[in-house]
Amino acid sequence: ADCHTMAAVLRSIPKSAASAAVAVTVAAVSRTAECSDDHVPSLDIGWSHHGPLAAFDAKAVRRGFQVYKEVCSSCHSVSRVNYRNLVEYGAWSEKEVKAMAEDVDVIDGPDASGEMFERPGKLSDPLPSPYPNDEAGRAANGGALPPDLSLMVKARHAGVDYIFNLLTGYVDPPEGKEVLEGLHYNPYFSGAAIAMPPPLMDGAVEYPDGTPATASQMAKDVAVFLAWAAEPEHDERKQAGMKWIFALGCAAVVTGFYKRFRWGPYKTRQITYLK
Repeated sequence: ADCHTMAAVLRSIPKSAASAAVAVTVAAVSRTAECSDDHVPSLDIGWSHHGPLAAFDAKAVRRGFQVYKEVCSSCHSVSRVNYRNLVEYGAWSEKEVKAMAEDVDVIDGPDASGEMFERPGKLSDPLPSPYPNDEAGRAANGGALPPDLSLMVKARHAGVDYIFNLLTGYVDPPEGKEVLEGLHYNPYFSGAAIAMPPPLMDGAVEYPDGTPATASQMAKDVAVFLAWAAEPEHDERKQAGMKWIFALGCAAVVTGFYKRFRWGPYKTRQITYLK
């Protein structure tokens, strides 16, 4: 009966108003779906690299890698990022990255005798994982496996905004909200109860460039680094896209002039038929 009543109401109003009513209803339903009872949607921070011509902030990417390396890498991996990707991006020199890689012992092999061996890391190696396998990761974290962060920005609906809001969103649970032992209240996490304790605190790292290492600054920097890790071709893709747009624009102009001069005489000629 409700459906028939709604249909009758929509038929009784003009089409333009009906379209507006449907649009408002769809938007309201979509927004209600986002604002579920167990978490709140991530706030749009407004990142500098979101513009059509904007690139990642190389200094922020570098600082974010430092935060990941000194704080996050004890539990999380970024297995899809290799040391050579850091060199290719340009925020680090090849000498710096080679020194970082050689500080890590990598298990390789087998050798000629069929045995595995350890060797210093090299540029072609991925960034090291904190655990040798998933089972070890679960055993060290009470059965919960810390996810790999390589594509985390793409895996979440709000992307880089989700990372920042999650890292800075730890608060005390509201009155009447019970959180199980070993979990922490974070309204931006689905279910609002997350096993990861607050990872960032003021002064957790010391930035070489003198940037104050506040919790929000570190969250911003590591979010930018993870955005770059998920899409290291971001800057080059935008540059290539602008080149293609410029080239296609020039081709369109040339094509228009060619069409005008090639077919202009035929369109402007006057034909007279005599008996």
